[in-house]
Amino acid sequence: MDKPTFTPSLLVRSGHYASSHKPGDKCWCGTEYEFNCYLCHSFITDGRIIFLSDCTHSLAGKTVDMEDVVETPNG
Repeated sequence: MDKPTFTPSLLVRSGHYASSHKPGDKCWCGTEYEFNCYLCHSFITDGRIIFLSDCTHSLAGKTVDMEDVVETPNG
């Protein structure tokens, strides 16, 4: 629990990056929705998140330490 490792890699796709998105379908880019289209591909190794270069967000190519989870009284 202190320094988790998760394998294989974790791939999350949203909006037009999702495999279910078909050409011509609406996506979230440039719309009134609060969501963004993105792709996040990472490894979690020894308590660190390694964001791969194919990510479409600002952490692409970076490695960051995981933060501690703070438990709340209701969950």
